[in-house]
Amino acid sequence: MNDLPSLKVWLQAIRLRTLPLALASIAMGSFLAADEGLFKWSVFILASLTTLFLQVLSNLANDYGDAQHGVDSTHRMGPLRSVQSGTISANSMKAAIFIVAFLSLISGISLLIISLENLNLIFLIFILLGVGSILAALGYTIGKKPYGYAGFGDLFVVIFFGLVGVLGTCYLHTGSLKSLNLLPALTAGFFATAVLNINNIRDIESDKLAGKRSIPVRLGRAKAVIYHWVLLTLGFVLSVTYTLIKYETPFQWLFLLVLPSLIRNGWEVGAIKSADQLDPSLKKMAIISLLFVLLFGFGILK
Repeated sequence: MNDLPSLKVWLQAIRLRTLPLALASIAMGSFLAADEGLFKWSVFILASLTTLFLQVLSNLANDYGDAQHGVDSTHRMGPLRSVQSGTISANSMKAAIFIVAFLSLISGISLLIISLENLNLIFLIFILLGVGSILAALGYTIGKKPYGYAGFGDLFVVIFFGLVGVLGTCYLHTGSLKSLNLLPALTAGFFATAVLNINNIRDIESDKLAGKRSIPVRLGRAKAVIYHWVLLTLGFVLSVTYTLIKYETPFQWLFLLVLPSLIRNGWEVGAIKSADQLDPSLKKMAIISLLFVLLFGFGILK
């Protein structure tokens, strides 16, 4: 076992391909703020940095937790994990998790200091949300009763990649919340959950063996595919609804350009029966989610 893993090994453990998706909620919240003329670069940069730290923390914690619970076995179809393969020791991974959690906290506090004027109740609420985000990143697979193993991962993704990520970012820019922004926030959350759902469909068999009760394990593959279509449809319909309510220019329909890709993704998830061939669809869904946010955001800018 390598006690001093190389940079390449750490980059594989960090899972760089997941990082753009983590930025989607920050981008959505920032676009909504820009639409109000209240965008702040300092908020965007620090919010992005904090979110990237949290995503890396989640990835490292998942690597460590799944190895401890036996999920990352030879039956797993996804990319080989670092602790399970022995390229990073469990102790080294725990140290990295602690460091990244600390960086997340420092970055998050810095974000709040530059965004909020006073150490008031709002500041305390955001501190609690930040700590909750760190605990959620850790608790997905680490501990005696990780919530991801009980099938609650999807709910937490909607909450943190959707509601907290989008509405929280928008509030730090603008100092206010608008109920209508719930629609694009939920869209971001549903599309992020669709990425997780593909991952869980791919890993159904290995998750069953390890006792991980993800949504696809609970529903079965056929119903998990229907669930995937529900996530895609809800996200798209909510965005259409938001645009109809706030309609001013045809540019607001730019996000329609990703509709063919969304339909193709749903079709692929249903048509591809071999688990080891689902990984490209997972990557595509992550790219589609980010592209959707960018097109939606550019469309609402005046």
